[in-house]
Amino acid sequence: MKGKKYWLIGGTALLAISLSACSDNKETTPATAKEDVTTEKETKEGQATEQTTSYLGENYTLPAEVNNIVTASLESMEDAAILGVKPVGVLAIANEIPTYLANELEGAELIGDKFAPNNEAILALKPDVIIGSSKFQEEVVTQLNKIQTMIPYSHISSNWKDNLKLLGQLSGKESEADSIIADYEKKAAEAREKIEGSIKDKQILIIRVRQGIMNVYPANVYLNPVLYEDLGAQIPEVISNTKAQAEISLEALAEVNPDYIFLQFETSENSENPTALDELMENPIFQSIEAAKNDHVFVNVVDPLAQGGTAWSKVKFLDAAIESLSKE
Repeated sequence: MKGKKYWLIGGTALLAISLSACSDNKETTPATAKEDVTTEKETKEGQATEQTTSYLGENYTLPAEVNNIVTASLESMEDAAILGVKPVGVLAIANEIPTYLANELEGAELIGDKFAPNNEAILALKPDVIIGSSKFQEEVVTQLNKIQTMIPYSHISSNWKDNLKLLGQLSGKESEADSIIADYEKKAAEAREKIEGSIKDKQILIIRVRQGIMNVYPANVYLNPVLYEDLGAQIPEVISNTKAQAEISLEALAEVNPDYIFLQFETSENSENPTALDELMENPIFQSIEAAKNDHVFVNVVDPLAQGGTAWSKVKFLDAAIESLSKE
C-alpha cells in the first residue's frame, strides 16, 4: 500500500548547573533482604538523622524525616496520584501538570520535562528525596544526586508493586499501597475467571500511535501485562516476536487481523501528524480488520499519556479492559 510514512524524531536535552560538590548518596552495598527495609542512623543523643532505604537491591541514604518529595518521573507521579501523595515538585507536559493527574497533584511546582529536569527548580524545593526514572542518563543521575538522593524509579511493568511500596513507605502510606495491590489482584482474578473463556481464542492488541506510526510492545511492557498476564488473553505471535517498541504496518496488522484493538493516541506525541488517527480509522485496510468491522476498536480507554507499568495505569486499564472485552 502506498501511503505516508512518518518518522519518529526524538531528542533529549540536558540542563546541567554548577552545584557544590558532595558525594553521591546512593550506597553500593546491595540489600540482603528480599523485602525493602528502612534502617536509621542515630546521633549520640539518640535522635535519628538519616535512614537507609532498600529498593530493588540497592540501598539509598535519606534524611530521617521525608517530607518534601520531588517526583521527577511520570511513573512516580502516577503512583503519587493513586496513593494520595502530594509531591512538592512534578514534571511538566506542555508547561503544565499533565491534565490527567492535575487534580491529584494540584499545588506542586513544575520542575521541567522528563528529558531534562530543571536542577535549579528542584534545588529550590529543598527535597528530602527525588524520585527519578530508571531511564535517566548517567549525567542526569549525577546532577540530581548532587542535590539530594535520587532513587531511579523503575519503568519496568513487572516492578509496579515494588514501586508503589517504595512510595508508600517514603510517604507513610504503606497500608494504602498494600490495599491498592490487594484490591487490584482480587479484581483481576475475578475478571479473569469470568472472561478468560470468551477471549481464549481472540487476538487482542494494544497499539500506541506515536508521530503517526503504529507501535506495539513486548508482552511484559506498557499495558500488555494486564491483558496477557492478569486477564489471561493469549499472546499474539507479533507480540511474542517483539523485543522492544516496534512499528507495525497496516499490512502486518491486517495479517494479524485482531479481534480487539486498544488504540492509544496522544496529541503531544503526534504534533507533526495531528490527523494520523483519523486517517488510520478511515483507511480501507484498517476498516477491513475484524476488530474494526465489529466495532471493537477502543480509542484511549485510559488517558493516552498513561505510562502503563504503574499502579495508576493498571487499575484504570483493568477496568476499561474488562468493560471493553465484555462487549459482544
